[in-house]
Amino acid sequence: MKDIFEGKTVLVTGGTGSFGQKFTETLLSKHNPYAIRIYSRGELKQVEMERKWGTEKTRFLIGDVRDKERLYRAMNGVDIVVHAAALKHVPVAEYNPAEAVKTNILGGMNIVDAAIDNGVERVLALSTDKAVHPVNLYGATKAVMEKIIIQGNVYRGKEKKTLFSCVRYGNVVGSSGSVIPLFLKQREKGEITLTDERMTRFWITLEQGANLVINSLSTMKGGEIFIPKIPSMKVTDLADVVAPGVKRNVTGIRPGEKLHEVLLTGDEARHSKEYDSHFVIEPEYKFWDAINNTGGKALPEGFSYSSDNNKVWLKGTELKKMLVEQGYKL
Repeated sequence: MKDIFEGKTVLVTGGTGSFGQKFTETLLSKHNPYAIRIYSRGELKQVEMERKWGTEKTRFLIGDVRDKERLYRAMNGVDIVVHAAALKHVPVAEYNPAEAVKTNILGGMNIVDAAIDNGVERVLALSTDKAVHPVNLYGATKAVMEKIIIQGNVYRGKEKKTLFSCVRYGNVVGSSGSVIPLFLKQREKGEITLTDERMTRFWITLEQGANLVINSLSTMKGGEIFIPKIPSMKVTDLADVVAPGVKRNVTGIRPGEKLHEVLLTGDEARHSKEYDSHFVIEPEYKFWDAINNTGGKALPEGFSYSSDNNKVWLKGTELKKMLVEQGYKL
C-alpha cells in the first residue's frame, strides 16, 4: 500500500498535546512527509516541542481553531489535517460551557470550511467515548463535532475533493488528562480518591492512538467513524497498580460521570462493520452508497461495545509495563 504521507504536508491542530507529540514522533520516524505543521495556542508548549522535535520538516504555528482566518492561512497548501484540538477536561467544560462550544463545535465548523476551501485531501478528527449517549457538556460537544465533520462530506460538493472522517476511542494511558498522574500525586499523601469502585473504562496507549489515526487516514473513504478494539480495565485494578496498599476514599460519582463508557451503541451497530482490529460506523447518507465497498462483517442484532461488556481486559501487569515504558515510577 502506498504511504499516503509521502511528500505530503500535514497539519495537526492541538499538535502540542500528548497525542500530537506522539503522532509527530511517529510520522518523523516511520514516514516521509514533506512537512508537519503543529498548530496550537500555547507558546510555551510550542517552544518545548520545537526543542524536542524541531527538524527541517516541522513548522510551529500559533493559532486557535476558533480563529477562522488564521486557520485558513495555516491550511494553505496542506494535504492532510488531523484535528486533535479540544477543550477536553470534563469539569472545565461544565464550568465554562460557552468556551467548550466555541472550541469543540465552532472550531469543528471552521475546520470543515477551511479544509474544503483550501482543497485539503483528507481530514480526520479525534473524538471520544464520552460523545456516546453524552451526560456531560464535553461529551455533548464532541457528539456535535462528529456530526459536523461527517457532514462535511456533503458540504464539499461534487467538485471538491476533501474527505472527512473521525476516530473515536477511550482514555489514553498516561496522557496529561489521565487519572494516572492524579493517582500518583495523591498516593504521596497516603490517600487516593475513587468516585465508584464499580467503574470501568476503555484504555488505549498514545502509540496505539497514533497508529489508529495513521491507519484510518490510509483507508478512509470519507464519512466513517473508526473505533479501535481496545481493552477495558476496572478502576480498582488501576488503583492496585498505581497506588497499591494506599487508602481509598470513595466520593461518589461526579455530575456528568458514567459508571461505564460506550464506544459503539446498538443503534450505530446496525450500520457498522467489524474488522480484525477495529469497527467502522458507516454514514447513513446517500453519498456512501456509491463507495460502500470496504468489506467488513456486519454486526449482530443488539450488539454494543461498552467498557463493561468488553471481551478483552487489561491486566495489572500489562498496565504496569506500559507505565514503566512511559517513564512512570511505580
